[in-house]
Amino acid sequence: MTPRAARPSDAAAICAVWNPLIRDTLVTFNSVERTRVELRDVLAAKARLGDPFLVVELDGAVVGFATYGQFRGGVGYAHTMEHTIILAPQARGLGAGRALMTALETHAAGRGVHSMIAGVSAANPAGVAFHAALGYGQVAILPQVGFKAGQWLDLVLMQKLLLTKG
Repeated sequence: MTPRAARPSDAAAICAVWNPLIRDTLVTFNSVERTRVELRDVLAAKARLGDPFLVVELDGAVVGFATYGQFRGGVGYAHTMEHTIILAPQARGLGAGRALMTALETHAAGRGVHSMIAGVSAANPAGVAFHAALGYGQVAILPQVGFKAGQWLDLVLMQKLLLTKG
């Protein structure tokens, strides 16, 4: 699977991948489903900034996406990004996640990004294992920083250094 830049026409498909995870899982702490209008606005904003929003397709249908943005505000964090990656169940185990992350990290390194952060729900051990397999190391666990479905959730922070010089 080869990632490509998301288009405004992908907004509904991205929602179809993302919203079940928002609605039915603890993978994301967000409990408000995304809308097509919101996603189109996000895609337009990312395009204006030159930030990537990548998708992968399986049999012509969008089955996953990845993007990144600055980890925290302020010029001191300009070289540290946090990414989001979401895959539909049918895309897991097929290399889609690895392809998205490789493309995302290549883009980031090309822009001088030094450090990529993954914030993974501790209730998502597959997500933690996925990131570890890609070379992300666990740097912190933030206990009970998320709340969803009537329970407090821990956040696992993982990091990968993309540029080790300069």
